[in-house]
Amino acid sequence: MTPMPDRCDAVVIGAGLGGLALAIRLQAAGRRVVLVEARDKPGGRAYVWHDKGHVFDAGPTVITDPAALAELWSLSGHRIGDDVQLVPVEPFYRLVFPDGSTFEYADDQARIEAAIRAINPADVEGYRRFLAYSREVMAEGYDKLGTVPFQSFSDMMRVAPQLVRLQAYRSVYAVVSRFIADPRLRQAFSFHSLLVGGNPFTTSSIYLLIHALERKGGVWFAKGGTNALVAGMARHFQRLGGHLELNARVARIEVEGARATGVTLADGRRIACAQVASNADVMHHYRELLGGTRRGKSMARSLGRKRWSMSLFVCHFGLDHLPRGLAHHMVVFGPRYRELVTEIFGGRALPPDYSLYLHSPSVTDPNMAPPGMSTHYVLAPVPHLGRADVDWAAKGEEYADRILATLEERLIPGLRRSLTTRFVFTPSDFASELNAHHGSAFSVEPILTQSAWFRPHNRDDRIRNVFIVGAGTHPGAGIPGVVGSAKATAGLMLADA
Repeated sequence: MTPMPDRCDAVVIGAGLGGLALAIRLQAAGRRVVLVEARDKPGGRAYVWHDKGHVFDAGPTVITDPAALAELWSLSGHRIGDDVQLVPVEPFYRLVFPDGSTFEYADDQARIEAAIRAINPADVEGYRRFLAYSREVMAEGYDKLGTVPFQSFSDMMRVAPQLVRLQAYRSVYAVVSRFIADPRLRQAFSFHSLLVGGNPFTTSSIYLLIHALERKGGVWFAKGGTNALVAGMARHFQRLGGHLELNARVARIEVEGARATGVTLADGRRIACAQVASNADVMHHYRELLGGTRRGKSMARSLGRKRWSMSLFVCHFGLDHLPRGLAHHMVVFGPRYRELVTEIFGGRALPPDYSLYLHSPSVTDPNMAPPGMSTHYVLAPVPHLGRADVDWAAKGEEYADRILATLEERLIPGLRRSLTTRFVFTPSDFASELNAHHGSAFSVEPILTQSAWFRPHNRDDRIRNVFIVGAGTHPGAGIPGVVGSAKATAGLMLADA
């Protein structure tokens, strides 16, 4: 193993997807980069566990905009296929409603319209207009602005007229309701904001671009799991000459005057550098890594006043067979929608019911489990720790029992008799394992007044050679979001260099 250099051009803290993407971009541009990761494997929220032959991805499982990922390889004349095999997921999702009806969300206009017609024929034309709106929002909010840093208020003002024209001040659900009448279909076309930590009833309608992004580029799965994408990115970074150091927790960013001079690790090692970029949780970045500076303290106070996205309760489980009739991605809606989401984002206790996302990668890739078996995880959005004081150490297994019983009743008969293994990852684990503020799974909540310029900036406003990448900065959470943030941040860093 190559010894860690004590000096480089740039240190990137955190080998999550955002940190990896940024490190690749910098290294491909000729910078000498050291990427430091506190855990024993890269990935961050995209960590991986192996248990009894099952492969369990920790977090993000929906891969969209594969071109943005492929660009990380093409920058240096390589191909993503050298390291990662992406395969399409079809249907994108299967949605299951409380009355037993389902909606197949597929990458085919005729099939989507047929599925809509089966629920409410009058909504077919409304969907066509909704899709046109979503594509227009994507053109403005993602294609033009998704990789452009907002470093000044004037940057925000330049795009304000377009945002007003697109009614970005209205919520995701409100805009969907302009086009769609059936309550089930309104759920089907508004739940996407939850994938990036946003409440459909308060999050800006700009996030409806996710629908157009999926229709344009498809929904994909990395064969072997999202962890295979992470491993491929790490391998590519090292191929370019970058240094990845695992089990290397950063204690602090060293600052002299108004400039960072390097980082000090928890074991006392120090790396001197010209630039520091952080893929850590943004509150951890300011409160802990820059906690000894005036800037760190003031930003931590400011962040403490912001609204944070919900957390997640995740139960990973293996089965001794692959159940029939499952789709790769399934959303199992509970009996309430608006009321449940309101309690998750604004309540002071764990709601009595839940909606679920079931990820069954063995449907696409049998190698995610031992022969004849299957790997799954099911998650429920839940309030973050700063909102609901839940003792997850005491509550977790009971909550998992309830969720698995629901899956057994609604989707997988005999589930609990067929378990080969199971374990949970709770909001408390998000806080302790990932340093996530309040155990939030998606960082700062993506409401309009916490987006673009109002979000923590890709470059710090005071310590000018300190940068941020990942879910806590522009444009936000989700794989396309954190990969886009890497492009925005790399542009700033390379311009300085």
